[in-house]
Amino acid sequence: MEFDKLIELISAVSKSNLTQFQLDQEGCKISMKTDKAVKVVAAQTGTAMAAAPVIAAAPSMAVQAETEEETISGNVIHSPLVGTFYNSPSPDAPAFVSVGDTVSKGQTLGIVEAMKLMNEIESEFDGVVEKILVDNESVVEYGQPLFIIK
Repeated sequence: MEFDKLIELISAVSKSNLTQFQLDQEGCKISMKTDKAVKVVAAQTGTAMAAAPVIAAAPSMAVQAETEEETISGNVIHSPLVGTFYNSPSPDAPAFVSVGDTVSKGQTLGIVEAMKLMNEIESEFDGVVEKILVDNESVVEYGQPLFIIK
C-alpha cells in the first residue's frame, strides 16, 4: 500500500465511529480502532513491502496506565529502569513478597532484569504490601508503578 493511500485511510478512520478495521494486503497488516487508545498499528510481514512505511501509535497500555495512576493511593514503588520484572530470585523459589506482607525499608520486593543484569527493587517505605501491579516475567517501563505499600 502506498504511503498516500495509507494516510488517506488513517484520516477516514479518524473521522468515523469505526471500532475496529483490519487489512492484510501484500504482506502489510494494518489494524485500526477508534477507541482513542490505539489509532493505527501497522506491521510489515513480508519483503515485498520493503519500501512501505510502518506506522504505529502509542499502545493502549499508556492510556490504561494514566487511569490506573489516578486511582493509586499510598506509597508507590516505581521501576527504576526498563526490563523484565521477576517476583522471585529463581523460577522455583517463592516470591519475595505477596499482597498483605509486612515490609520494611530496604527489603527486596522484586528484580528487574536489564541487559542480563539483575537489579533488586527495594522498598522505600515501611508498611504492608497492598497491591502488586505487575505480573511475574512481564516487561516494565521506566517509572512504571510496581507496588503499593500502605
